[in-house]
Amino acid sequence: MAKKAELLEKAAELKLEVSEKNTIAEIEAAIAGASAPEVEAPATSEEKAVATEDKPLAKAGKRSEKAIAEAEAKAEKEARKEAGDTAPQSEDAEANVAKGPKPVTRPRSERRGKNYRNVAKQVEAEKVYTLAEALELATKTNPSTFDASVEVHVRLGVDPRQADQNIRTTVSLPNGTGKVIRVAVFAPEADHKAAKAAGADIVGDEEFIKQLEKQEINFDILVATPQYMPRLGKYARVLGPRGLMPNPKSGTVATDVAKAVTEAKAGKVEYRVDKQAIVHLSIGKVSFGATKLAENAKAFFDSLQSQKPSSLKGGYVKSTSISTTQGPGIKVENVTN
Repeated sequence: MAKKAELLEKAAELKLEVSEKNTIAEIEAAIAGASAPEVEAPATSEEKAVATEDKPLAKAGKRSEKAIAEAEAKAEKEARKEAGDTAPQSEDAEANVAKGPKPVTRPRSERRGKNYRNVAKQVEAEKVYTLAEALELATKTNPSTFDASVEVHVRLGVDPRQADQNIRTTVSLPNGTGKVIRVAVFAPEADHKAAKAAGADIVGDEEFIKQLEKQEINFDILVATPQYMPRLGKYARVLGPRGLMPNPKSGTVATDVAKAVTEAKAGKVEYRVDKQAIVHLSIGKVSFGATKLAENAKAFFDSLQSQKPSSLKGGYVKSTSISTTQGPGIKVENVTN
């Protein structure tokens, strides 16, 4: 009780409203609250600035000129956020704000080269030509200075995601493609002599594997025998993206390598539908003339028609166009049944 009496006396000196009814803990808490020093309010930015002016700036740290400037900029940014100010923060920011009307984009035809615009005048954009007319016109609308390829582009009504509609096959063009085809053969030594006689440019087995390991790709078509195909699995990432991996559908996996090489050299080419359901194929060069191009085109369209899926509902060929490598597109009427 002596302790409580002492605390009551001290509380009376501090003029606190406590009595004997209060517990010792309550009296001590009241005395502690009355005895605690007053907490000063945080200094404002202006007071800090005045205080800083009285002290010399440090070379580094919180009291350096750079640190103070950054702190002020941060404080201003926070203040703008609170006020919802979306105005540019500086003169540079104001200069970067786009002013005036947006620039007018010229039509694509006007952005083409002069030679292209000149030959494009010969093609009526909305007209659908016959195959013979289109091929004749293609040989006259080559804006390039080199012997350009003549390409056929056919949009099909198939769904490439369906296995039976993912069209992929080969066709032998009567007049070839006009390109020099380099053929490589990966086969047992017993087939090497026949492959070379058929015109193969590269023939080998172990030496050929060493070239693949170094990623030396010096060929356009690779022919392999079925028993050697497992050995190429290791190099699928090298050959696959380049379209050089042998495939039975393209005739590049064959037991008779001499026949496969002869067909590849004679103009046998592979075509397949892409993700947009379009088939692209070069059927020759401008220098072939319309007659030879027509023969190659007929062989291609006959092959394409033979690949029509039996499960397909609706139209098979949606649209067809012909163009040279850098020339304008020419719409062609449907030549398939």
